[in-house]
Amino acid sequence: MNLRDEKVQDDLRRAVDTMRRGGVILYPTDTIWGLGCDARNSEAVRHVFEIKRRADSKALITLVDSLAMLDATVEEVPEVAEQLIEAAVDPVTIIYDHGRGVAPELLAPDGSIGIRLTREPFSAALCHMMRGPVVSTSANISGEPAPLDFASITPEIRDAVDYVCESRRDDPPAPKASSVIKISSGGLFKIIRK
Repeated sequence: MNLRDEKVQDDLRRAVDTMRRGGVILYPTDTIWGLGCDARNSEAVRHVFEIKRRADSKALITLVDSLAMLDATVEEVPEVAEQLIEAAVDPVTIIYDHGRGVAPELLAPDGSIGIRLTREPFSAALCHMMRGPVVSTSANISGEPAPLDFASITPEIRDAVDYVCESRRDDPPAPKASSVIKISSGGLFKIIRK
């Protein structure tokens, strides 16, 4: 994907404008297509929960584009987490003990938050242009299978969002969602999803 392409630039601008106004977007990520919004906007995050018909006790994943953005979104990044991020070949979501600077609805009851540093150009550009984290949750009703490509996203989901991105709609199906690992202070970790 060429981020300098005029159509891609226009797509990014529209998506960012939508999120800045508190809207929800449907967009391609480093794994599967996701529902996204400004991770700092409580109303937008609540709208994502409504679209998914998901209990708000189940926290959503957030994307960042850099270690600096990650540092601004959690109280502590354990050294083992940085090593894992650097070594990971496939996308990995890490659950950190204490999130900050995001909508409280993104935090689990214990204050933890799931964050993935995306290296995929489109989703990374969204974070960069938003100058902050972007919500990323599978584009499906809670409990239903996550769509692995754009064509598998139901009309109900497509119609519920404020903007549907044009980029990467013809990509082949994603192999899977990210792995999820919880890393606590002191470097203790637990694999939640392979």
